Amino acid sequence: MIAKGHDLNQRTWPLMKVLIIGGAGFIGVNSADYFLSRGHEVAILDNFSRAGSRRNAAWLAEKYRSISIEHVDVRTDLEVLRARVRGVALVIHEAGQVAVTTSVLDPRSDFEINALGTFNVLEALRQNNEGQVLMYASTNKVYGGLEHLGVVERNGRYEFDALSDGVPETEPLDFYSPYGCSKGAADQYVHDYARIFGLRTIVFRQSCIYGPHQFGLEDQGWVAWFSIRASLGQPITIYGDGKQIRDVLYVEDLAEAYARAYERIQITAGKIYNLGGGPKNTLSLLELVDLLGRRYRREQRVAFSDWRPGDQRVFVANINKAQEDFGWEPATRAAQGIEALATWIDANRGMFGQG
Repeated sequence: MIAKGHDLNQRTWPLMKVLIIGGAGFIGVNSADYFLSRGHEVAILDNFSRAGSRRNAAWLAEKYRSISIEHVDVRTDLEVLRARVRGVALVIHEAGQVAVTTSVLDPRSDFEINALGTFNVLEALRQNNEGQVLMYASTNKVYGGLEHLGVVERNGRYEFDALSDGVPETEPLDFYSPYGCSKGAADQYVHDYARIFGLRTIVFRQSCIYGPHQFGLEDQGWVAWFSIRASLGQPITIYGDGKQIRDVLYVEDLAEAYARAYERIQITAGKIYNLGGGPKNTLSLLELVDLLGRRYRREQRVAFSDWRPGDQRVFVANINKAQEDFGWEPATRAAQGIEALATWIDANRGMFGQG
């Protein structure tokens, strides 16, 4: 296992070119900041459809004059994709439709963005195979509802009855919802292009990433959405009973995982990893409401509504494989990361409708 605590700019491999597809989104902009701050050359492609993406791109452009930012849609701009993957060492594919509820309302767009868009990225790499590493941001939703694992209620929260380390990568896939199907199809295409065509790909099944530059919405990005509402003193609607739990992962820790996995590409190529906060960083929805209420020193107004389709009562990622293969584990505890997120939201209230 790699010794913990060393930084990317202290490592032995040279500075490189990084292409981030969907680089103006929340994870993309934080990943770009991570690599740029360590001296690497970064280009981002984005179609700027996500809320806040243009603000994120402007922030990056102001902080890093060297960054290249280009309007590209993975569904249609195939020639541009083929051209932009040439000469880069690492491609991080973050572009996607990200909400289960949106996928139910418009499954065709969800499929075209997530499944077809990822296929187009893979084809661009296959046709220009220069040994680039492709990292794909998949989701824990590929595992479905996980009802068969046995969920119990303990101390006002749901937990797996006997799965103390969380869900491993060996858990059978069970695509649920159009979103689960489109991301799951892309997940498997990325994995298979490593086996069939020899591309150096890594699939990361990510669980509840949060942090600065996240413009959370009610149907996606619940940690940021709750935090924004609390900062503005606005009510929160909880779908279900609020006892459902997730393992939450601070976005800088995710970027560090990308770097460590790239560093150990001889081990990680062609593999799939669950990345989340793990058992040490779990929160229920009600626990987050309570934490935010204490931070802002006011009782948070909460309403309850019906469960939404595809919502898991419990998801906790087993991150042992990532720890074993590239020496990674989250460095940021949930309370610390949520404080950082809330501080960023407070400093940027004007972007959320209140200055």
